[in-house]
Amino acid sequence: MLSEQLKTYLIEFLVGVEVDAQTVRAGCITDRQLARANLIGYTRNPREMTRYKLVIYPSDFFDFGVYGTEQAQPILPLQDWRGIPLLFGEAREEWINEGKTLVVYADVLASTYYLTSRYEEMYRRGERDQHGRFPGKSSLPYRAGFIHRPIVDEYGEVLRAILLEHDMLSSRGLSLCARPPFFSKINLTHDVDQPYLYRGVWSYLRAVLKDGRNPFTAFGLCFGHPKNDEFNTFSKFIAWNKQLIRRTPEGMTDMIFFLKTPADHKLDKPNYRLRRPYMRTLLAQMRRAGARLGLHCSYASGLMPQLIAEQRQYLQKQLGMTIHKSRHHFLALREPEDMLLLYSAGIRHDYTMGYADVAGFRLGTCRPVKFINPNTRSLTELVLHPLTMMDVTLSRQDYMGLSLQEAESYAEGLIRQVAHYNGELNLLWHNEQFSPTVHSWQTSLYRYLLGVIEDIEYEDLQRRDPEAVELAKHLSSCGGTEIHL
Repeated sequence: MLSEQLKTYLIEFLVGVEVDAQTVRAGCITDRQLARANLIGYTRNPREMTRYKLVIYPSDFFDFGVYGTEQAQPILPLQDWRGIPLLFGEAREEWINEGKTLVVYADVLASTYYLTSRYEEMYRRGERDQHGRFPGKSSLPYRAGFIHRPIVDEYGEVLRAILLEHDMLSSRGLSLCARPPFFSKINLTHDVDQPYLYRGVWSYLRAVLKDGRNPFTAFGLCFGHPKNDEFNTFSKFIAWNKQLIRRTPEGMTDMIFFLKTPADHKLDKPNYRLRRPYMRTLLAQMRRAGARLGLHCSYASGLMPQLIAEQRQYLQKQLGMTIHKSRHHFLALREPEDMLLLYSAGIRHDYTMGYADVAGFRLGTCRPVKFINPNTRSLTELVLHPLTMMDVTLSRQDYMGLSLQEAESYAEGLIRQVAHYNGELNLLWHNEQFSPTVHSWQTSLYRYLLGVIEDIEYEDLQRRDPEAVELAKHLSSCGGTEIHL
């Protein structure tokens, strides 16, 4: 079975229960207080059930002899519980204890654990793509048709509705924390894989000998002004990002750049150096924009995770700052247990958790969740920030291969799901994808999605403060200054 610590964490993650408002203000919320409240139980014991208002009845998923075997795999087609795919348990409920306790046989704790811990990837170790990644199209969420839905957050919404509908909170002196239908956080992230197309002597040789460039043209590209490099798109998309940052509430939107360190694997090229003039200028531009910086763990470190600590130390020395954020190159954080080496290296927030070949909710949630090691069933303090979508996932023919219109529709659907469940939106766009010679419509898609985010913020403000919206409209019609919502 589950440890009490992990059981409490999963319940709290799903439901978001808090103790009374006075205790909240005092900052004294603890797992023990929540456990003592006896609001939600996870037990098969009939005597224990009577202590709780709501009981989630455990399936056999965690049982000795089942966990880690084929018996612990969900069976397709999945059952449906209150309109949500259910991985474990039964889609039924019953009242016991003279109508004082509701037993839910849908094992949403096991279902949540299965998705957030990457249990499937631990069990199906033989299924990997050419980069050692578990393919999204092989995953249960994709095969069962719910990759586009954060069903863990849907479970939580239903449990919260049950608690409120049957007034299970007041007798325990509890309240539910608000989850407004808007983003809890927006992260506009960019992996700096190729900050330039041509720069320096080796690039000159590549341009002439491999790419067939005219020697004089190649010389201008490699040694001329950086603005002439077609991958140097930073100024324009940083400006778009800053516009969204200004138009969303203060502290809501961050811009994050993940920077590489030199590595030996051929897929880690180019090995740029942060102290060279081109990169120093680029770093200064990022800092002026207020961007946050993180480690882009190399492809080599995906193969040998022990390299992560060394790369983090190198990057910190180059930048003169502490680095706590990371994302793996090629999203190639291969095995679930490799995350332990991220934490031991000093990383506390990872942004890798999305599939390369299909956009959607890899962990079943759009909210940051602590890493659970499925090998040991232990909870860690490493926070995983689910990747909502990546540019090339939507456009590459061997991935999703969508048209611009299809990509706009699918991506907007994901974004609105994140907002609905008060999740964290994490977008990943590479600087080279904004070059028209690399892709014809990635710039249009990115700007469209920034507009969608603004629209959702505007819709939220209309719900919260319609008078402020009318004032903004009036000032705008009168030629007044821009109002930041």
